[in-house]
Amino acid sequence: MKEVNTDNHEPHKPWAINLQNVQFRYGKSGAENALNIPLWQVARGERVFLHGDSGSGKTTLLNLLSGVLTPTQGTIELLEQPFSTLSARRRDTFRAHHIGVVFQQFNLVPYLSVLKNIQLANHFAAKRDKDIVASANAMLAKLNLPSDVLHKPANALSVGQQQRVAIARALINQPELLLVDEPTSALDASARDAFMTILLEMCESVEASLIFVSHDMSLKEFFNSRIDMSSLNKPFEGAAC
Repeated sequence: MKEVNTDNHEPHKPWAINLQNVQFRYGKSGAENALNIPLWQVARGERVFLHGDSGSGKTTLLNLLSGVLTPTQGTIELLEQPFSTLSARRRDTFRAHHIGVVFQQFNLVPYLSVLKNIQLANHFAAKRDKDIVASANAMLAKLNLPSDVLHKPANALSVGQQQRVAIARALINQPELLLVDEPTSALDASARDAFMTILLEMCESVEASLIFVSHDMSLKEFFNSRIDMSSLNKPFEGAAC
């Protein structure tokens, strides 16, 4: 198991993530729950376990990487393309084309069918799937879900089933970067381990870079790379230690 070295990657590697002097503060003067990341680079294809205590900035960082937030200072490049400097509309387009996100609460539209939830994600893709039903069925089969869930409303599924549908939705467009936020908090140990195995197999199949955010250190064994937010998020200059 290795701890990611944020300062010592070989310069010629293509980056999935490249953060330079990124700062973020909530409000005009609030230093609490703020981020200060001088440098963070993640190579394409890398699978990173990002851990830290509650309030350490994990979810804030994920929101910056997904474009929900923009940095107060510094730049974020994703897949070797400018990201944080794009307009909100162009960030949304970039996310739809290149990034998959699995939220802690899954964020499925509860009254829509599984198929409609997956179609909604594919609707915003650069290349819409002409046979989305077949693709969705194939994805669900890989996730060990029966085909009859395709036409069930999302809120009729178990938590474990909703979780796997969220993965299917995030991966249906074959994103180059997958961001996953605390997805196993509601699962017991056996369901959690099964979820992790499926998630990593699916990332491998689409060759996606993965940032997996969690405070559950038992999950680190699934990853070759891991980083603690306390080593990534530096104190602000002049801030009290």
